[in-house]
Amino acid sequence: MKNLKRNKLNRLNKPQHSSTATPQHRCFASKLKLFSNALLYALCSMLLWVPTIACAELGDLFTYFQPYISVQEEYNSNIDLTPTNRREDYITTVSPGFRFSTLPRSEVTRGQQAPTAEQKFGMDLDFNAGFVFYAKEEDNNFTSLNGSLNTWYLFNPKLSFRLRDYLIRSDEIREADFSATAIEGQALISRTTRRIPYYRNVFEPSVEYRFGRENIFGINYRNNTYRIRSDLFEDSTENSINPRLTYWFNIRNGITLDYGFTLGDFERTPDFVGHAVTGRYTYRFNPRTSVFGEYTYLMRDFESPSTDYDVHRPSLGISHSFSPTLSGSVQAGYYWQNPERGSTTDGFFYDVSLTQRAERTTYAISLQGGYAEDFFTAENLGFTKYYRGIGRISHQLFEKMTVGLFSSYEWIKYYGDVVETPNRIDRIWAVGGNAAYELFRWLTLSLDASYRENHSNFDTADYTEYRGIFRVTASF
Repeated sequence: MKNLKRNKLNRLNKPQHSSTATPQHRCFASKLKLFSNALLYALCSMLLWVPTIACAELGDLFTYFQPYISVQEEYNSNIDLTPTNRREDYITTVSPGFRFSTLPRSEVTRGQQAPTAEQKFGMDLDFNAGFVFYAKEEDNNFTSLNGSLNTWYLFNPKLSFRLRDYLIRSDEIREADFSATAIEGQALISRTTRRIPYYRNVFEPSVEYRFGRENIFGINYRNNTYRIRSDLFEDSTENSINPRLTYWFNIRNGITLDYGFTLGDFERTPDFVGHAVTGRYTYRFNPRTSVFGEYTYLMRDFESPSTDYDVHRPSLGISHSFSPTLSGSVQAGYYWQNPERGSTTDGFFYDVSLTQRAERTTYAISLQGGYAEDFFTAENLGFTKYYRGIGRISHQLFEKMTVGLFSSYEWIKYYGDVVETPNRIDRIWAVGGNAAYELFRWLTLSLDASYRENHSNFDTADYTEYRGIFRVTASF
């Protein structure tokens, strides 16, 4: 869309946040903000315990609370994912943390599901801090944060409030995608070029009203904050609101209407206002099989000088439950992106998934293709064409031991305004396995090993990576 010279000019023209603070003051302020955010996260979570505390004695409350500590040793053959001058290292992480769930601790350790929505109040909280030490590159030492919260409150059988939040501070080159629509093992398209700690917090409250057995009106709000201390990458903030209506005229015919309004704020590149509308009609043959037709219209209105665009995507699909433990869905269609200036980008869209959840074996296969938008990340690559396949299987080999395998493949072509390598294509594939063994009821050992490789038409983007992680977790 735009050449390299104009991309760099766009970055320079964006006003910078001015500051008169000294580097020492900024460093102290950054650490203070990080600590205060973590403290606020834990405090808000504790306040949500009040409904449970009011209904339980302190002795009973302890059954829902579980402190733990994890120690892991990692070997990484290419910590910066570079094609040459690779840096290998051994990374030690000590992570104390705690879990709190409205399920008793004994049930959580047996892998039970989270409390059902029929309960008036429910919560699952997991929070830990990691002290990370590099054996060779000691300048990379840092403190990581990981927190996840899922909670709900039912005002009455028809009206409910839900809250989902996740907090992460990491230095991973490729960031894992923890969004509600992401599948396990999915990563964001953007990446950094060195081990740079970043911070992300996603806060998603929602309200849902049921006015029939399957008729639902809900509103979801999303605040997605991304911060990174780097001149190459930029901070960003997403604020979006998403009303959604599902209405069934009768047992066979139903519709879903979905609208999303997004405000994208970026540190240097142009901000945007986004709209997305999706309409779906579903016909249900029986409780196990249904077909649907869907149309999505998406619009992105950028500040000058970036290029506005809209996307149209009609599709058809079918979902089917082969058994109580095996289900699948197929959705396919066509999309076309119309930029304000330049040529149209189009192609086939598809989303195929198959999931098996049995007593001892679980597997999931997902195939996706079409387009993706990469915003609120390290690079903010914008509109991309992509194909992705992910497969994962987990099996309980013995009563106290589980093993798993996974593989993935991604094909990505970049089109976004801020991409400094136009027409770049990456082909990324990975394979790996894991095993976990419960040595004692309170002590678990696990081992993860993986290999990842990127073949790109830009030599500077190529890399290979071997990775192995041994972890010991003690729960009290």
